[in-house]
Amino acid sequence: MPQAVVRPDSSEYAAYYARYVQIVGDGDVRMTLQSQVEETLATLRALTPEQTFKRYAGGKWSIREVVGHIIDAERIFAYRALRFARNDRTPLHGFEQDGYIAPGRFDERPWEDLLEELEVVRRGTLLLLGGFDEAAWLRRGVASGAEITVRALAYVIAGHELHHMKIVRERYLT
Repeated sequence: MPQAVVRPDSSEYAAYYARYVQIVGDGDVRMTLQSQVEETLATLRALTPEQTFKRYAGGKWSIREVVGHIIDAERIFAYRALRFARNDRTPLHGFEQDGYIAPGRFDERPWEDLLEELEVVRRGTLLLLGGFDEAAWLRRGVASGAEITVRALAYVIAGHELHHMKIVRERYLT
């Protein structure tokens, strides 16, 4: 296992992702990803299935849709990390997050299934990242028209979840 995977330099990602990278705590991002999902799952498991349909305002996603979005985004960011870690320099297109919600039908799925999927996706991400050597973490690729390192993608995954769970806690659970 390589040494601790620490915060990327701002030259390793587009300015848009700074909001995710900067909210991740210090230390090895793999440890953060491990503990983070446990905290997220504890928060979400405390909700009744009925509470998960809540929307804090008209036109906003339900809690189920937020969880589905976290799952989808993590899969996409992890896929990017895989491609770039394997030295695939093919530029990757972006994705329109809002366009994924309706086809995901998250409000129609059992709540426990969504929680299990979130946990399994994170476990897969951790196993993927655990297989990277030190050189892989620093490899770069282009996604959504901007260059990004594998290390930065790991921080984006962690920060993206932190960002959305903060919204859940502040706007849905109050």
